[in-house]
Amino acid sequence: MSRPLKPRYVCELPKFNMFGPKGMRTRDLEKINMTIDELETIRLIDHEDMTQEEAAVQMNVARTTIQRIYVSARKKIADAIISGKVLLLEGGDYVLCEKDCRSCNKPEHMRRHSFKRH
Repeated sequence: MSRPLKPRYVCELPKFNMFGPKGMRTRDLEKINMTIDELETIRLIDHEDMTQEEAAVQMNVARTTIQRIYVSARKKIADAIISGKVLLLEGGDYVLCEKDCRSCNKPEHMRRHSFKRH
């Protein structure tokens, strides 16, 4: 029996949940699912310039977990761009912060979202 997933803290949801090649009918293209926690890892490390250690603290997981999530997310982004696939941003097991994201480690600011992984 595998260990249950530890929920990851996420400070914001994406403004858009689907990206794909311009001018193509998305229903005809192959889709790749990126979870919200994978997107949060990309946001923290690549957009907010955090180290993996800082991102791990922010998301309440081990650095090795952040590294694994980060590698998975980058492969999905590369596959979508290079192969012309649609990238869907949804799912995962995360806790969404309802207030200032610097307060993410305060339970009263959390709302849990659980989704089945695909």
